[in-house]
Amino acid sequence: MALKSTIFKADLNVADTDRQVYGDFPLTVACHPSETTQRMMLRILAFALHAGEGLAFGRGISTDDEPDLWQRDLTNRILLWVELGTPDPDRLRKASARSDRVVLYAYGDRAVSVWWDKHGSQLGRLDQLTVYRLDDEVMRALGNMAQPGMALQCTVADGEAWLSDGRNSLAITPQRLQ
Repeated sequence: MALKSTIFKADLNVADTDRQVYGDFPLTVACHPSETTQRMMLRILAFALHAGEGLAFGRGISTDDEPDLWQRDLTNRILLWVELGTPDPDRLRKASARSDRVVLYAYGDRAVSVWWDKHGSQLGRLDQLTVYRLDDEVMRALGNMAQPGMALQCTVADGEAWLSDGRNSLAITPQRLQ
């Protein structure tokens, strides 16, 4: 029998002064059995960093033709494609061909360094790709915030995000690699 996803509910309040986006977003997030709570919380953080009309979670990590998050317009054109981790460069090339903008949030200190050294120069040719790195300490802190019912506040200003769950606050400045 296959293991089922764990469902997390999050009431996310976003105040993004960089993009002038403010709002409340009730989220239901399925954490796949092979996904860590750290990665699931990174999906929520990525949602907060790109919050806006039409932004939605993809069908999950076992789906090859959808990103972790995406934003489409009314004509179904993909405006934003968000990936997490260290995906195959071919996946990022395909995403770049299908969407206006691609954002990658890479994590795993050692894995990202090796992956970037190997693929960074070829990915540099993808004009619509932006790559950020989050360090292991931030990922651990994100994982510690995971609760079945969460009330999260995310404030973004000057490229830095502050995420709070009412008990803990975390300052996050993703390092831009590209």
